[in-house]
Amino acid sequence: MSLGEPSFSFRSIALPALLPTLLFSIGEGAIIPIIPVAADNLGASLAISGLIASMIMLGELFGDIPSGWIVARIGERTAMIYAAFIAVIGLAMAIVAPNPLVLGAGILLVGLATAVFALARHAFMTSFVPRQYRARALSTLGGTFRLGYFVGPFIAAAVIHLTGSTQSVFWVQIIGCLGAAVLLIVLKDPTEVLVANRAPAALKEGERFVEDEATGLFRTIWNNRAVLARLGMGAALVGALRSSRQVILPLWAVSLHIPDAQTALIIGIAGAIDFGLFYASGQIMDRFGRLWSAVPSMIGLGLGHLALAFTHDVRGAVIWFIAAAMFMSVANGIGSGILMTLGADLADPRNPAPFLGAWRFTGDAGSAAAPLALSGLTAVISVSFASGVLGVVGLIGAGVLLRYVPRYAPHRPKSVAGTA
Repeated sequence: MSLGEPSFSFRSIALPALLPTLLFSIGEGAIIPIIPVAADNLGASLAISGLIASMIMLGELFGDIPSGWIVARIGERTAMIYAAFIAVIGLAMAIVAPNPLVLGAGILLVGLATAVFALARHAFMTSFVPRQYRARALSTLGGTFRLGYFVGPFIAAAVIHLTGSTQSVFWVQIIGCLGAAVLLIVLKDPTEVLVANRAPAALKEGERFVEDEATGLFRTIWNNRAVLARLGMGAALVGALRSSRQVILPLWAVSLHIPDAQTALIIGIAGAIDFGLFYASGQIMDRFGRLWSAVPSMIGLGLGHLALAFTHDVRGAVIWFIAAAMFMSVANGIGSGILMTLGADLADPRNPAPFLGAWRFTGDAGSAAAPLALSGLTAVISVSFASGVLGVVGLIGAGVLLRYVPRYAPHRPKSVAGTA
């Protein structure tokens, strides 16, 4: 099967592929900041509130590998529709939750649905976007998620202001999920058009592959254990630095006693910079290779953490904090889409979902572990020490990526396990 059909057009997938993702991610971006507040309103302690807030990430982590099997069995579009409705069930539980336990269960369900939704869109892009456009397409997909997470909190603030209720924010994601499901049902599925353009022999071969591999998830993981152990470790470190950045910046602002409004402004501007660079990241990867996005991004995130570690108690610490926040946003922005692009390069385009489930698990494992490590090191030693450790981890991650990421976007080999 050729992934470089001349008839391919971004217009054919932009509306059905990206708009549902935007609606879903706006809703998720709206609820993430208010989950600890909702838990506190139900009488949870600070520690329990933090645990409930982490349920969405843990749900995504636990959902990654089974989501690959689900998408392979029922298809991307159907999986996304079901995921949207499952998320609505979890959100309804959160709205009516009488105690923190029910709230946590609802948020966990939202995280599981998010894993399926995100992997289904990733699998679609992997299968049907030509290789020469792949990084730009996946960076745009990543930028769509980032736009949702950027816009969502502002919508949440407006809803709370209008209703006076924190719980009402969960309705924002319910509306987003239902809107995404309606779009997926009403709009023409781009998969049908693109599959129809394939050569019959290639399509037949692809169908046989899907039939064999839909039930072979763990065989897929075992067959690709080498690449998951090597490049997967790099993916985990990328995930760790990204999630650490999201935690360390507000934590640092608190430690410097920066007013809440100023903290929100600084982090908001940093988020806008991050979002604004997503397409540039795709251009870099498509034109020069994946390394030119991955390694500079990790070096920048590592140096940003190290800069914070050595400037907490110096004169002008607030200026250093602002500079580090903006610098890390640039570094994170130029790495937009790198994990999805590497996963797409390594997966078989005829049925990428099982491999992508395992691949996404590695990145999400790092994302889940980093905040726990950051909190533990801060409690035991100091926030500066924690930031320094994560900075070193970032530089190690850059070395891992430099060692194992192919110098150019590789042609997919017969055995994925031998790619890296």
